[in-house]
Amino acid sequence: MDNVFILGGLRSYIGVKNSAYRHVPAEHLGAAVLKELTARYQPPKIDMMICGNCVGGGGNITRLMALEAGLSESIPSFTVDLQCASSLEAVITAAARIESGLADLVIAGGFESSSTQPVRSYNPNHPYAAATQADNPSGNPADTCNARRAELSLTYNTAKFIPGPHREDVMLQGAEKTICHYHISPREMDAWVLESHRRAYRAAREGLLDGITVPVFGLGHDEGIRPRLNQRLLDRLPCVLKNGRYLNAANACTMNDGAAFLLLCSEQYLKKHKLSPRFRLANACTVGADPLMSPASVLPAVSGLLERSGLSMDDIGAIECNEAFAVIDVLISRAYPDKASRYNQLGGALAYGHPYGASGAIILLHLMRSMELSESSRGICCAAAAGGIGSAILLEQ
Repeated sequence: MDNVFILGGLRSYIGVKNSAYRHVPAEHLGAAVLKELTARYQPPKIDMMICGNCVGGGGNITRLMALEAGLSESIPSFTVDLQCASSLEAVITAAARIESGLADLVIAGGFESSSTQPVRSYNPNHPYAAATQADNPSGNPADTCNARRAELSLTYNTAKFIPGPHREDVMLQGAEKTICHYHISPREMDAWVLESHRRAYRAAREGLLDGITVPVFGLGHDEGIRPRLNQRLLDRLPCVLKNGRYLNAANACTMNDGAAFLLLCSEQYLKKHKLSPRFRLANACTVGADPLMSPASVLPAVSGLLERSGLSMDDIGAIECNEAFAVIDVLISRAYPDKASRYNQLGGALAYGHPYGASGAIILLHLMRSMELSESSRGICCAAAAGGIGSAILLEQ
């Protein structure tokens, strides 16, 4: 991608579920940040909006948000749902449209409200709803789904990502399986949990994110950062899975509310408006991997991106990864041990939180800031998503 540039972007402060943004629907939260973005950059013409959203009410919620923000009804908008990687894929899709010549300026990003997430339910016609026996070898489709009423509620919050029974803890189970498969110790994960909060607290204290964060709805700080978290507290945390051994409330991310957007443009747009952005979206890679160990999908995404770009990790000065689970930190640090100081330099989602549809855009903004602070010419932004999808983006400045 030689013709795609990032003019800039903004994110909200990240709220904990049922806290500061508890009465703010996703489209209103996104619209508030979008208004601030367009007021700051004053784009003369927006060709399209592409945004991630995962747990909203469905439909084309990006279009709804754009209209709530007062943008022209002539601007087409659509929504991407790739769970944790949604807004990264929104950015990649926007870049592809620009690279192909179909657009000159696109707003891409994501927005999420776990606080106002609707509860979903199965239609009575669905085999899950029809299941009435624990074991029924009659050939009823309910058998295939293994849908026992004792195990399955007709209402659910988390979508289904893999074949078989609908289990809402599939992501947690996948992280637990990944930990066991790679023989990762609790202490390895604890070290990254504490480091994430330490780095995030430093970033807040020193104002390192000033200029890319904007207060909306009265929230002027990221709510999830815990500067007093320590090993003794971590040792006391119970496992979150009934029969699990490793996952707890600290090494698995929280549910959050937030929004983040970026302005992407073509070289033609830059020349026409005499602009000189610092960042170019140089390449991207999206892969499929084992859906039962989705956290590990970030590894082939990063290695695939490096291969596509003809680079090695020695050429990369900053790495930003969506820290949905501490197991991801360990996998990255094992694969690239000499990059630990350049990895999630401002802290990660274990500290800030994880507003699913917005997280990719948030970490992309953090990568841009980290590259500025470390004077890195190249940086990688990556995420693992439910169902075994990995996404990665290469930035250059």
